Amino acid sequence: MKKLGFGLMRLPLLDNDDKGSIDIDQVIPMVDLFMQRGFTYFDTAYPYHNGHSETTFREAVVKRYPRESFTVTDKMPIWDINSADDMERIFNEQLDRCGVDYFDYYWLHALNKNYYEKVQQFDAFGFILKKKSEGKIHHIGFSFHDESSLLEKILTEHPEAEYVQLQINYIDMDNPTVEAATCYDICTRHSKPVIVMEPVKGGSLAKVPDKVEELFKNINPDMSIASWAVRFAASLPNVMMVLSGMSNLEQVDDNTSFMQDFVPLNDEEMAAIGSAAATIKESIAIPCTACHYCTDGCPMGICIPEYFAIYNSIKQFGKDQQWMNAITYYRNLSNTHGKASECLQCGQCEGHCPQQIPIIENLELVAQTFE
Repeated sequence: MKKLGFGLMRLPLLDNDDKGSIDIDQVIPMVDLFMQRGFTYFDTAYPYHNGHSETTFREAVVKRYPRESFTVTDKMPIWDINSADDMERIFNEQLDRCGVDYFDYYWLHALNKNYYEKVQQFDAFGFILKKKSEGKIHHIGFSFHDESSLLEKILTEHPEAEYVQLQINYIDMDNPTVEAATCYDICTRHSKPVIVMEPVKGGSLAKVPDKVEELFKNINPDMSIASWAVRFAASLPNVMMVLSGMSNLEQVDDNTSFMQDFVPLNDEEMAAIGSAAATIKESIAIPCTACHYCTDGCPMGICIPEYFAIYNSIKQFGKDQQWMNAITYYRNLSNTHGKASECLQCGQCEGHCPQQIPIIENLELVAQTFE
């Protein structure tokens, strides 16, 4: 397979306030271009787009292409598992939603310390191994969001995992929370190929400070800014696939153009990446990737990632350039969502955040800035 996968978690919407309102008329040409250029790997999950990502995959891909022409990954939502019966029910529901008889890749979703305890309690690895023996899964693994020591523990206790999905991008390699480089090295040592998520860090590495953009353009003026992030991840020797959550046809066109005949970064480009990372780290206030795991179940309906994005734009580009736009965006969002100051500090968001961001504390900063 080519090394680029289509992540179905940031699809174009008919209504930006409704994550389930996927614009299928935009998705279909995106899928067609992706397939026409020889790419086959699609990645979906039970909660993406309020459950509509899987059905959109069925309509845009499964009903329009032969089963042997594509590969699909889906995931078991461990946070929704409260009994062994839940796993069977959800798995069958996913097969039905996706319109397939088997998953090429299937894994346990977003393992951390708490979720791994549930995995052990309900023998979730045993469940996916059973489905593999039945031919309903071809390859099994897990995605991971926690300390590297836990990753070491899981791979030691479950060598049956065939691969691991990690958040890897050139900003997070030495991030003490994400520990991307350490986790990558652990997988390599255990001979487990890595699938990369968030190579562009939720789109934030497609919008870099002017100094970084100038650096990249001086080396290769024809390459997009986002391409540097995707190519960095794909250049790592033990990476088998890099996912990109593409939202429009232009992003599909760009990503497939440079990944069609992928060329790893050379020494000069790697050095530029190091310089870029140092510059960007100075400007990112809140390392949010806009995965929206935090918003599911928020009792006040606070649009946390959107507020953080506005706050980051102020910190990155300065009030002189962004202040009026930021105020307008914040007011518009807070008319239909909870304000940052209305946070009840219940903590459910922090329990679901893959980046382990102190969300409550940062919402207070947002409120102080915009309210």
